[in-house]
Amino acid sequence: MTSAAEQRAAAGEGAGHGRRPTAATSGARRPPPLTATAWPGAPTPLGASFRPGPDGTAGTNFALWAAGAEAVTLCLFDDDGRETRVRLTELTQEIWHGFVPGVRPGRRYGYRVAGRWDPWTGARWNPAKLLLDPYARAVDGEFTLPAEVYGHVRDWPEQQVADTVRDERDSAPFVPKGVVVHDDDDWSDDRPPGTPWADSVVYELHVRGFTKRHPGVPEELRGTYAGLAHPAAVEHLVTLGVTAVELLPVHQFAHEDHLLSRGLRNYWGYNSIGYFAPHAAYAAAGTAGGQVGEFKRMVRVLHAAGIEVILDVVYNHTAEAGELGPTLSLKGIDNRGYYRLQADARRYADFTGCGNTLHVVQPQVLRLITDSLRYWVTEMGVDGFRFDLAAALARSAHDVDMLAPFLAVLAQDPVLRRVKLVAEPWDVGPGGYQVGAFPPQWTEWNDRYREAVRDFWRGALPDPRDLGYRLSGSSDLYARGGRRPYASVNFVTAHDGFTLRDLVSYERKHNEANGEQGRDGSDDNRSWNCGAEGETDDERIRALRRRQLRNLLSTLLLSTGVPMLVAGDELGRTQRGNNNAYCQDNETGWLDWSLLAEPGWRALFDLAARLIALRRRHPVLRRDTFFSGHAQPPDGLPDLAWFTARGEEMTEADWYAPAASLGMYVSGHGIPGRDERGAPVVDDSFLAVLHAGESPVPFVLPGPPWAQRYEVVVDTSREDQAAAPGTVHRAGTAITLPERVVLLLRVR
Repeated sequence: MTSAAEQRAAAGEGAGHGRRPTAATSGARRPPPLTATAWPGAPTPLGASFRPGPDGTAGTNFALWAAGAEAVTLCLFDDDGRETRVRLTELTQEIWHGFVPGVRPGRRYGYRVAGRWDPWTGARWNPAKLLLDPYARAVDGEFTLPAEVYGHVRDWPEQQVADTVRDERDSAPFVPKGVVVHDDDDWSDDRPPGTPWADSVVYELHVRGFTKRHPGVPEELRGTYAGLAHPAAVEHLVTLGVTAVELLPVHQFAHEDHLLSRGLRNYWGYNSIGYFAPHAAYAAAGTAGGQVGEFKRMVRVLHAAGIEVILDVVYNHTAEAGELGPTLSLKGIDNRGYYRLQADARRYADFTGCGNTLHVVQPQVLRLITDSLRYWVTEMGVDGFRFDLAAALARSAHDVDMLAPFLAVLAQDPVLRRVKLVAEPWDVGPGGYQVGAFPPQWTEWNDRYREAVRDFWRGALPDPRDLGYRLSGSSDLYARGGRRPYASVNFVTAHDGFTLRDLVSYERKHNEANGEQGRDGSDDNRSWNCGAEGETDDERIRALRRRQLRNLLSTLLLSTGVPMLVAGDELGRTQRGNNNAYCQDNETGWLDWSLLAEPGWRALFDLAARLIALRRRHPVLRRDTFFSGHAQPPDGLPDLAWFTARGEEMTEADWYAPAASLGMYVSGHGIPGRDERGAPVVDDSFLAVLHAGESPVPFVLPGPPWAQRYEVVVDTSREDQAAAPGTVHRAGTAITLPERVVLLLRVR
């Protein structure tokens, strides 16, 4: 085994700057850069700020935090790509800054940062690499990741030390640039809906995929922010009745090299590189800053339709990957300051599975993230955030800590503490699974809900206690520390995994198109194909699958908590069994709007819309406090009761005996709280009956005092749900439950 010193020698390092192999720059010979001079400017705000100078001259102030750097050079680019270099000589509290007169909105720019090259200690400065400003409000161009954009020599013959040999080639021709943006919009005409969490129905969608095939959206707008704001797209959301869209990542992101080499692209966008910039490829208005205004107009239109905008954000890692990844921004600005490094500082700590983890306990990294969040709220108008791998943000030195700086800052921030905060409450590191552990102002993706509901409807019959908790708000997870039922974001499917239709059509993943020989994607799908793998002409199986979809949707939308739908599930969208379509920027990942013309799928949409409307009308179906299970006035009945198929309240023994049928009674009397005028909240009472068995069974409807009669409101055995079934049954009588059905009955 060689020592670190011997390995450094093998890599040709010297004086902390490393061996510098000569490597010709690809492409045509470029003219030498021009030079200009900056005025002192100011260290705040960070980023590029267009404003008057000290003598009234218009220009742009540039400010970049680069604590360990020896020199910072601002690089300005004209429309022909000609570079002008401006040395920033002012340094205030680790921030390099300068004001450049005459630089106006639309100007492209980047940075070159010089310093020590010693990867063995985490120092990876390389002024040959043009770096994206972490605070850039817009980005022009696309990352293609040729060898020139790597700080190290990728093809160094001794691969075990390849990342320690500095590459001297200029990366500027091959990387996007930041864009100076100025927008003084005050949002005075915007009316955010402000929907309470308990009243929310979240709809997870992909900006590009949602409208890419929409026939009602003009072709030039499909796949863009403007396309999502088009009346044809908004009409679908309003008709369905959702209250919020949760957009898959819209921060500027880069495509991974391993995907580009296979002719694929990162479709989902969980590979961020610009935390202030709307992803340029989703803009119809161009990439010279027009994407900012287009995004804002989209938010306004959605707000006017009563729909909130929640962003799925990826602050846990960046597109620069590990030590073998490209040098695009933070890695070249201050690698040791921005990223968590191992004890061997050459390597990155990876709690995300993506090669690196942002060092959120560092004040400047925390500032970057919170500045970004505030920007999207105050300047871009969004209503909340869903944090990818949120446990990684809650890590202190090593372990997850619910008193970590990131969570503490958000709890007291006057802007961020009032917006919707959703945690994906896990990461891939030790102790990373934290469902139920986040602070009171947070809601969480509840994967235990997903697993229990999937298991029940595929016939695996989970522990009835677990299913009961999930249907009634997961009080076992969230009834502590002042949390409410809406802390549970209930979902059966998400972008990651099978679509709802594929969940009832496939028992194993079919990810061949991803080019990873089936190694990617989860093997724990808890799915059932209803008797045939994939699409089939067998109408019996097709009908059963449609019924199962109705059962799953009904269960989700009748459960206590915040329901989350995935775009297209209400249409019967399929990915042909691909449960990891992150790289499928094609018809596999895009919504197929022609499904709405098929009667079976149109009926599924109608059911989803009807269930959401039912939920909106009845507060007992969207409680903001947990059930007590105790008697409530005026009838003395419990607010929640569970029944067996015999029509009897479940006993302790029943809770330990898996059963294919159960009834859930929710009382509309004695709901805690008052309405907007201070009056008590009173609603109808309902009995929801779930039967996952493959054969019909008798079910005795609970008699008095629970009810005198029951009216059928939802019956998933029916294909057509356009109108309420309306059948009335006398309490205490036995009805026959068809195989695999959800019945919702209103107490009369």
